[in-house]
Amino acid sequence: MPKVPILMPQLGESIAEATIMQVLVKPGDTVQADQEVFEVETNKAVMGVTTVCGGTIVSLDVSAGETVPVGAVMGIIEATEEEIERSGATPLDENAAPAPAASSTEKSTAQDGAHFRTEGEFREGMPGGGRRKPLGEGGRGLPVPVIQRGSRFLSPRIRARMDEIGITEADMAYVIGTGPNGRITIDDFEKFINYVDGWPSHPASPMRRSVASSMQRTWRRPIASCGRPIFMAPIILHRKKHPRKPGVTLYFLRALALALAEFPECAGYMVGGRILTPRRIDLGIAVQVADGVMVPVLRNVNERTLDDLVDEYNKVVAQARDRKLDPAYQGGGIATVSNFGGFGLTHATPMPLPSESLILGVGSVQKVPVWSDEVECFLPVEQAQIVASFDHRVVDGGDVGRLMLRIAHYLEHPEFL
Repeated sequence: MPKVPILMPQLGESIAEATIMQVLVKPGDTVQADQEVFEVETNKAVMGVTTVCGGTIVSLDVSAGETVPVGAVMGIIEATEEEIERSGATPLDENAAPAPAASSTEKSTAQDGAHFRTEGEFREGMPGGGRRKPLGEGGRGLPVPVIQRGSRFLSPRIRARMDEIGITEADMAYVIGTGPNGRITIDDFEKFINYVDGWPSHPASPMRRSVASSMQRTWRRPIASCGRPIFMAPIILHRKKHPRKPGVTLYFLRALALALAEFPECAGYMVGGRILTPRRIDLGIAVQVADGVMVPVLRNVNERTLDDLVDEYNKVVAQARDRKLDPAYQGGGIATVSNFGGFGLTHATPMPLPSESLILGVGSVQKVPVWSDEVECFLPVEQAQIVASFDHRVVDGGDVGRLMLRIAHYLEHPEFL
């Protein structure tokens, strides 16, 4: 009977590989079409790999813990001619490595141009409009810029050794150069490698490597932050009376969406000499998971009410915590809300994703004394600090200050959310 390969699919934009978490079948097992046979971990989520047709598992070419590139053969299914015709699967002897079909995430990102507009109504070369460059072999991050002279000059010999062992230029910040003008020599490099080899360590997970790569790319831009306090009593009271008890972060997400609808330039993106302005207000929620952060994205948040968003918000946050986020909620956001107050932090400087220019951080609620002119004394007031980090090339502090005034207005009048 014909044999059909099980291929590692394209599980999302910019995902070049995935790590096998569980093998759910064994050779000789009978499987149905669309049955989950592998559980894999990408740098974004834990997902399932399913069969393209029914049949019998002939062989498995991967095992748990192995990292497999997109398009690689993971196993072989033996199927009948009728099943192949019914499912549309391509037998191995006809085409051993067919190009994997575009995932739902890729289909949505292919239309990412709808997020932004320029004066000519197009955004040629806009990040996200096409596939982004994936992580390099072995999960190495994208290098940060380096000055090609003085202490940051790296010789071809050193660069070859860096490529050999998977070291990025950002990692070289730890190395002290002893050559002319503080230049790093090959001896400096080898001493550093020998030194760190003796330290306790463990391999960085795909999630950790993804975060590291994102932050390296974000730090290429001039990121600034500004903050202000928010009176939390209106939100707390509104939430107590609301029958569905919306998450506190959802209030900030909705307030940010309405404010960005008025000041969209605050979430603009600079490409060359143009600043691109968002068409849609799709916002992310930073969710802490094991060894990293996931950012599910809700669509058109400014056009929906708080009530409309409660169920969907709860669903995507739960999916993100389980590392099983639906691809429909991955990527394409223009800004993110990060509620670091859940960890007891009152202030922080969150960093926007490389594909975004703005992130709003929310601190923990604190009871503080605030002067009242009416009673001429200090009164205890529940406050939280909000902090906006932004690309200073795109907007200035005054622009973001006006945005935060509108956010504060909506949060202090949650009946409009």
